[in-house]
Amino acid sequence: MKKFIMYGAGNIGRGFIGQLFSDSDYKVGFVDINEQVITKLNEDKEYPVDVVNGDVLDEQIVKNVYGIDGKDVELVADEIASADIMATAIGVNVLKFIAKPIAMGLKKRFINNAKPFIKEQIPEYADRVEKEIGFVEASIGRMVPVLPEEKKMGNPLRVYVEPYNILPVDKDAFKGEIPNVKNLYPFTPFNLFIERKLFMHNMSHATSAYLGYQRGYTYIYQAMEDVDIRLVVSKALTQSAVALSKENGVEIEGLLSHADNLIYRFTNVALGDTVERVGKDTIRKLSSNDRLIGAINLCEKHNLPCSYLCIGVAGGLLFNPNSDERSIELSTYAKENGVKATLEKYSEYNGKNLDLICQLYNMFKEGKKLEEIIKYVDEIAGKEIRV
Repeated sequence: MKKFIMYGAGNIGRGFIGQLFSDSDYKVGFVDINEQVITKLNEDKEYPVDVVNGDVLDEQIVKNVYGIDGKDVELVADEIASADIMATAIGVNVLKFIAKPIAMGLKKRFINNAKPFIKEQIPEYADRVEKEIGFVEASIGRMVPVLPEEKKMGNPLRVYVEPYNILPVDKDAFKGEIPNVKNLYPFTPFNLFIERKLFMHNMSHATSAYLGYQRGYTYIYQAMEDVDIRLVVSKALTQSAVALSKENGVEIEGLLSHADNLIYRFTNVALGDTVERVGKDTIRKLSSNDRLIGAINLCEKHNLPCSYLCIGVAGGLLFNPNSDERSIELSTYAKENGVKATLEKYSEYNGKNLDLICQLYNMFKEGKKLEEIIKYVDEIAGKEIRV
C-alpha cells in the first residue's frame, strides 16, 4: 500500500484531502501538534466524516490512517522520507515552522520540495529540486465548517462536510506520473482555478457573510434565503465571472454554471456555517489581492462594471463581531478615518470605484435598506450585466 503524508490534521486535512487519498488505497499519516487528535488517530486507525446535505447525513468512515506527532521532528522527517506523496493543509503563517522537518525528510532521500521556503533549507540540493520535485498547487473548494462539540458525539476526529469533493490541481506542476487519486482533477492552465476559487467562491461567501451580518443573521444559509442578499451575491458573481472570462480567455458559460452551483451550496442548512466564521478577519479578506478587492481590480483591469462587488466591500468595512479583533480594528479605523484612508491603508486600493464604495458605506451607516442600495447601484451603474 502506498503512503500519503498529510501535514495538518485539521478540518480540510481530515475532511477532504486525507479522505480522498484513503479512498484511493493510500495509507494516510497525519502530522499535527494536537496531541488529542494524534492519540485518537493512533488508537482508532479510522475516523468519521459526515457528508451533510439538507436533511440527509451520510456517515463515511475513513480507514488506514494514523497520527504523527508534529513536535517530534525526526519522526516527521522519517515519515516524509518514506512517503510516496505528501501535502499540506495549514495556514500560510505556519509554513515557516514546517519547512525544516519537510526539508529534513526530503534530504534523507535526496529529494526536495520545489518552493523557496523549502529550498533555502537545503541549498545543496537546489538543482535536484528543480529537476525531480513537483510542487503542485491545489484549489480547495469543499466547505468544511467548524463542528460544535455537541455534534462530535464524543469523537474529536469527526468532521462535517458538504457533498462537493473535487480537488483541482496544477497539471503542469507534476514531475513524473500523476497519481491516480479519487476526484483529483489535474488541469491546465491552473491559474483559472486559483482565481475562480478566490474571486468567485471566496468573494461570494464573504459577501453573503457581510450582508448577512448587517441584517442580523447567524448562519450563511439564512443570509442566502434573503432575496436581496441573494440578488447581490448573484450579480457580484456574474461581474466577477465576466472578468475571469476576459482575463483567461475562456467561455463564460462554465463560470456562470459554477456561480449557480455556489449559490446552491451556500444554502446547505446542515452545514451550519456561521456568518461570523465566514466573514472573520476583514484585514486579510479586504487586502489588495484577496477575494473582494482583487475581484474589483480584475474588473477594472478589463474596464468592466463591479458595482455589486463594491456592495460587498462596503459591508465588509462595517463587519465587527465582538470576537473578531482584526475586523474590529479595520471597522474602527474606517469609522474614525474614513473609507478612503482605510482602503489605502489596508487594501492598497485607490481605483475608480473608490467613491462608489464610500457612498455605499455611508448608505449602510445611515441605515438604508439593502433594496434601496441595490436600486441606487442599478441607477448609477446602468443596466445589469447580461451575458
